[in-house]
Amino acid sequence: MIERQYWLGFNLVSGVGPVLVRRMLERFGALSEAWHAGPDTLRTVGLDARALANLIEVRRQVDLDAELARLDKLGIAVLTWEDEDYPSLLAELREIDQAPPVLYLRGSLADSDEWAITVVGTRSVSAYGRQVTYQLAHELAANGLTIVSGLARGVDAEAHQAALKAGKRTIAVLPCGLDTIYPPEHRGLAAQIVQQGALMTPFPLGTAPKGTNFAPRNRMMSGLGRGVLVTEAGIKSGALVTAGYTLEQGREVFAVPGNITAKSSSGTNGLIQDGAHPVLDVKDVLDVLKLEGIEQFEEARASLPPLGGDEAAVLGSLSAEPLHIDELTRQCGLPISRVTSVLTLLELKGMVRQVGRMTYTRI
Repeated sequence: MIERQYWLGFNLVSGVGPVLVRRMLERFGALSEAWHAGPDTLRTVGLDARALANLIEVRRQVDLDAELARLDKLGIAVLTWEDEDYPSLLAELREIDQAPPVLYLRGSLADSDEWAITVVGTRSVSAYGRQVTYQLAHELAANGLTIVSGLARGVDAEAHQAALKAGKRTIAVLPCGLDTIYPPEHRGLAAQIVQQGALMTPFPLGTAPKGTNFAPRNRMMSGLGRGVLVTEAGIKSGALVTAGYTLEQGREVFAVPGNITAKSSSGTNGLIQDGAHPVLDVKDVLDVLKLEGIEQFEEARASLPPLGGDEAAVLGSLSAEPLHIDELTRQCGLPISRVTSVLTLLELKGMVRQVGRMTYTRI
């Protein structure tokens, strides 16, 4: 059972992030145990004096059950690392500490969000930038990709609107709590996104959109996609920071070339010089990510017959956490030759993915 209130509690403590949450889970087995642990014990997992003081203050001031009830009343769901619904692309990044332990969600997630791309760029978008952003995001959405962006002015808004006009899914990641829409003029757009996707954030209610929140927001945005597409950006754009996180996460970076005399394209042109995939057409993205015909694939997967007993056993032993085939074989109690055969079938059905040498995750 997920003791969600304790995940919420630690998410309210300044100075406690993915690294410390992972250490506490390893040390205590559950965050409820860590929540009630004494200062000396907590120091052994790395909580410093500031984090300990913040934790004591949150324990004293916050009623965790009431906080959970408040979120429920506002229609905000809470996802943790331990939830099956936690986005699988983001879950893959836990080992490099780039997956937020807690996500706040308004709207809904879908299985098809496994096929997502992040679209980012400048807030001061030119007519050219608007045109290419809308065109590419619309066509990517029409090809079955969920469009992820940050609800910001400029490129972000164009990308979200393009997905909505295509009648497809889009996810907006906010740099603040979900009780605040930033920027405020995008309240209408945010409401549309909730109906056709989701608003998400790693930040608790009451968090203002301050400058230090944008880097974690951008890291989360890149983590939700199979790659990032930068359509227009200057040399100092935050979109380039997002592209940098994408490279750290081992995913693809795409950039739209622009006028070499335009400052608003200096960032995208520089990305291409540094090795990003140049994008002149939506096919340039689909080919690199091998995502041609996603919708047909999903329809075919939906029509597959029910899983057999061994398939269900292997799939049931997998999660978003990478698992080596040796451990998988031990958990299933099946011969390794049978597990290997079943994994091949499940890969063909789009239910598992190999993420390393003999290492697999569930989709």
